[in-house]
Amino acid sequence: MARPNPELIDALRRTARKLSEGAPYQWGHMGGCNCGNLAQELTKLTKDQIHAYAMQRYGDWNEQVQDYCPTSRMPIDLVISEMVNAGLSLEDLKNLEKLSNKQVLARFPLEKRFLRHNQRNDVVTYLRAWADMLEEQLLETIELPDLSTNTTKKHPQYA
Repeated sequence: MARPNPELIDALRRTARKLSEGAPYQWGHMGGCNCGNLAQELTKLTKDQIHAYAMQRYGDWNEQVQDYCPTSRMPIDLVISEMVNAGLSLEDLKNLEKLSNKQVLARFPLEKRFLRHNQRNDVVTYLRAWADMLEEQLLETIELPDLSTNTTKKHPQYA
């Protein structure tokens, strides 16, 4: 599961916002799909650059992640490495492409859990829920000082 951190949470939210505002989305395009749009935010590469890097090897994001080698120096592996360094796991990338992370989906009412992986609005919904979940996990780790006793305690909402 992703390592909650402010930069990743912000990237997820920026990706969702841009998609909801009409950023290019094409599920069959390696730079304009679910992972491709998030990769744009995390790497600052364009969708066309990401797509060109991916086309140097075969397959969709799932296959690219399966064949990922952090030392290969293949351009798509460098993109994936940046995403992993931002806090994502390889499994997160597979789940994002198919909108299939069970923890994220469990946040929705049962009748809303059947997201379509190639539909812009469903991707936006998934990204927002994932960002919210990671933010909650991050907040659980933050300890606030108790200024009255000069000790540290968990935020009351998460204690």
